[in-house]
Amino acid sequence: MLALWDLQKTLPIRGALLIAALALGGCSSQLADMTPADAQAHPKEPGSYLPVHDLPPDRDQAIIPPDQRAKIEAELAAARDRQAVAAKDAK
Repeated sequence: MLALWDLQKTLPIRGALLIAALALGGCSSQLADMTPADAQAHPKEPGSYLPVHDLPPDRDQAIIPPDQRAKIEAELAAARDRQAVAAKDAK
């Protein structure tokens, strides 16, 4: 009977100690991520996105003439067709 009374008496104390340890552990993990007090201040990095109204400069190179563009498209279509035939033959 004495052992049961000791368990009932110490169980809330153990629970309170466990909760306190977990709470302190949570605080220390947040403190570990902070910079040390003697560290130099870093400048804030600018955002990774460009401002909305800043457009890229115009290109210096001329666009592809329509006849050369048609030739390139025909070559690409022919290469695609050759690959399709080769894939069918491989199956």
